[in-house]
Amino acid sequence: MLFAGSFSMIIPELPNYLSSLGGEDYKGLIISLFTLSAGLSRPFSGKLADTVGRVPLLIFGTLVCVVCSLLYPLLTTVSGFLLLRFFHGFSTGFKPTASSAFAADIVPVSRRGEAMGIMGVSMNVGASAFPPLGSYLVIEFSLDTMFYVSSVVALMSIMILMGLKETLPEPQKFRLSLLKLAKDEIISVKALPIAFVTVCIYLTFGVLLTISPDQADFLGLENKGLVFTSFTVCTFASRLTSGRVSDIYGRVLVIKFSIIFIMLALVYMGLANSVTHLMLASGALGFSTGIASPAVFAWVIDISPENRRGRYMATMYIALELGIGLGAILSAWMYNNNPDFFGRSYYAAAVAVLIAGIYLQFFYKK
Repeated sequence: MLFAGSFSMIIPELPNYLSSLGGEDYKGLIISLFTLSAGLSRPFSGKLADTVGRVPLLIFGTLVCVVCSLLYPLLTTVSGFLLLRFFHGFSTGFKPTASSAFAADIVPVSRRGEAMGIMGVSMNVGASAFPPLGSYLVIEFSLDTMFYVSSVVALMSIMILMGLKETLPEPQKFRLSLLKLAKDEIISVKALPIAFVTVCIYLTFGVLLTISPDQADFLGLENKGLVFTSFTVCTFASRLTSGRVSDIYGRVLVIKFSIIFIMLALVYMGLANSVTHLMLASGALGFSTGIASPAVFAWVIDISPENRRGRYMATMYIALELGIGLGAILSAWMYNNNPDFFGRSYYAAAVAVLIAGIYLQFFYKK
C-alpha cells in the first residue's frame, strides 16, 4: 500500500508540472518512460528473485522510490524530468515481481486467485488514498512538498520490509554474473498467451493515467486525484471476490466476462461530459479491471514452475508495462492536447480489449 501510494500520489500533478517546465508536448512520456524502464528491468528482476531472493528486491525497488522522489525538486528541466521518470520506473520493475513471487511462496495453491486479489487491493488502496493527498499538498503547500512526502511514504514501506523472512530456499549472494541473461531468461514462452491478453487489457491504464488528469481539469475538477480514487475504490470492490471466483470457475472465464465490462466502461469514459459522469465512468472502469487483474496474476502462477516463478512473473509484468506504455504514448498522440479528442483514446483502448476477448474466445487453447 505504501509503495503504491509513494509513486501514485504524484501522478495527477505531473502533466501540469511538465507543462510548466515547457514540456507540454511530452506528456505521453510521463507514463511511457516509467513503464519502459520497468519493462526493461523485468528479466533481471525475475532472475534475481529466483536466485538472490525476494526480500532484497523488495527493498531495492522501494529504495528507488525514496531517491527519485527526493530528486524531482532538483532536476527542473524537461530533459532532467524525463530522465528521472525513466529511472523511477525501476522501482516497479523490481518490487512487484518480487512481491508476487513472495506471495505465491506463502499461500496455498487453492487460494492463489484470492491472494492475488488481496495483493491487488493493497496496491489499490495506496493508489486511491494517496493521489488526492498529493493534489492537496500541491494546492495547500507546493509541488516540492508533495515530492518530499512521497519519499517519506516509500521510506516507511522499507521499514516494514526489513522485518520479512526470506522465502527462497538457499538464496545466493549477488554477483555481477547474475545480470547475464540467457535467451530463456528474458521471456518465458509458455507465458506468452497471458502476456498478449495482459498487453491488451493494460492499455487501459496507460490511457487513464495520461488522459484523465487533463480531462478532469477540462471538466472543472480541481483535485484531479479524485478520478484515481474513484477508479481504485471500485477496483477494491471487485478484486477480493473476483480472485476467489477465478479459483473456483477458472481464470479464462473470469477474464472473458471482465473484458465485456471494461469495453463498456471505456466507452463511458470517452462520453463523460461532466465531473459526475467522469467519476462514475472511472469507477466503472476500476470495477471491471479489478475483475480481470487477480485472474491474470493467478493464471501466470498456475503455469509457472516453482524454481522459475520470478521469471514467469517478470514476463507478465513486461507485458503489463508494455501495455501501459503503449496506451500512454498512443493516447497522448491521439489526444494531441485537444479536449475534443478525449474520446478517441478510450475508444481505441476498447478495441484493443475486444481483440483480447476475440483471442480468448476463438484462438486460445488451454
